[in-house]
Amino acid sequence: MATRHSLTLALCFLVLLLAPSRTFAQEPDTTAQVESKEDESPWLIVPLMQINPKLGFSLGALGGYLHYFDEQSKVSTFGVSATYTSTQSVIAAAFGKASFGKDHHRIVALLVGGNIKNDYEDFLGTGAPLKSSDMLGAVVTRYLYRFAGNWFVGPQFLFTNYAVIGEGNTDDLFLETLGVTGFKSGGLGVSAYHDSRDNENSPYRGWLLNANNIAYREWLGGGENFDVFRVEFRGFLSHGKRHILAMRQLNQWTVDAPFAAYAPVQLRGYKRGQYLGKYMSSIEAEERLRLGDRWTATIFAGVAFLYGGGLEGTDSGNMYPNWGGGIQFILKEVERIVLNLEYAGGKKNNQGIYMIMGYAF
Repeated sequence: MATRHSLTLALCFLVLLLAPSRTFAQEPDTTAQVESKEDESPWLIVPLMQINPKLGFSLGALGGYLHYFDEQSKVSTFGVSATYTSTQSVIAAAFGKASFGKDHHRIVALLVGGNIKNDYEDFLGTGAPLKSSDMLGAVVTRYLYRFAGNWFVGPQFLFTNYAVIGEGNTDDLFLETLGVTGFKSGGLGVSAYHDSRDNENSPYRGWLLNANNIAYREWLGGGENFDVFRVEFRGFLSHGKRHILAMRQLNQWTVDAPFAAYAPVQLRGYKRGQYLGKYMSSIEAEERLRLGDRWTATIFAGVAFLYGGGLEGTDSGNMYPNWGGGIQFILKEVERIVLNLEYAGGKKNNQGIYMIMGYAF
């Protein structure tokens, strides 16, 4: 673990050395931003790094291209990413996020593939260790149309081919006993979306509401019929010297879903997929402190609840708190795209170090 932390510090110092010196500004100069839009390179290359007990140490990169289809639309991003981990997991993705027609049309598309090798010390809270290999393939796309003010609506489609294989006979038996077999699924849904944020990457103000569903059906190529519903709220409040108070409240509910498709705890510091419930609700608050023109720092805390299917959300055993902080460097001033290095902790020695593009929400 000492070697891993040394590499993390080395990457952090590399960012510090490469960052140009800037003076502190009280308010964003929107005139200068508009004038510099054409001066900034449209290309984006970002290192990706993560340390957590599930995937060990992972290192990768993201390459992207930024484009404005018209002056009223948001920035569109197209790119690829790849990650390799110390557990010999390999994950690759291609993605696109487009805004056009004076931001009346928004499209998101994602293609993911990989072989994920997990090493759980406490799988699903049973106290038993587990090693597994997950073969993952997924295609996701969503279209939104602005029909009134800041309100959007549109369809979304998802197809996943997710298989879980134990690394040994004991692991296979454990997975079979718990009913975790992976699943092949295709689904359609509708998203109702409100977005009044002044910027998608680093909002100073505004709020977002995303209510959507996915109906997974066998006739869409899946092996199971079940439903997933999600409601998410994000709010942003500017205060002081361009500091931001951000809040996220997320809910995910499943109906007739296989155990592997139950709602996971989705907080920094926890291994996604280790703790599952029929329903999940979480709330998280984050203070984003402006340190200079191109530097911010974050401190955050939250809690997630698993309930339904025999689980009581008020039981402390089904509550999952998190906390942490980090530092961010603004890579693209006009688009407010940041390189984010954070530490997050949780209960039962869950913790992680993450270097990603963008804030957590």
